[in-house]
Amino acid sequence: MIAEKTLIATAALTRRLVSVTVEGVSMEPAFQDRDQVLVIRRRRPRPGQVVVVESPFGRQGWREPPLPARAAPPLVAARHWMIKRVVALPGDAVPRGLRLANVSDERVPAGMAVLLGDNPASSFDSREFGYFPLVRVLGVVRTPGR
Repeated sequence: MIAEKTLIATAALTRRLVSVTVEGVSMEPAFQDRDQVLVIRRRRPRPGQVVVVESPFGRQGWREPPLPARAAPPLVAARHWMIKRVVALPGDAVPRGLRLANVSDERVPAGMAVLLGDNPASSFDSREFGYFPLVRVLGVVRTPGR
């Protein structure tokens, strides 16, 4: 059973910025349930950054194609989202200290990412799903001071 809830886009500010409300505890202690975060859409993430990624339907994947990069805010709000931390990107070594589902490569393949929640006991992430396609990443969470 997945203990985590999805994110809901609460206010689309522009096609480049989206305000999102965190639901659930998968990113505690960094982000709490009901925290508001600002997402910069389609910014290329770096390891250590937090991203908003489209939630798959369990381990089966997604039912719809990825959103276009400049999808209108109502289309963004209609999808289900999760907040996760980027651990590895294409070409990076696959973290060996973790058990990642469906991952046998030594390096992260092109177009993919390893994403983890900060609270492993309550997070559906690469430990259960494996790689996440970068085309499913909505954007990078803007943190204060950046």
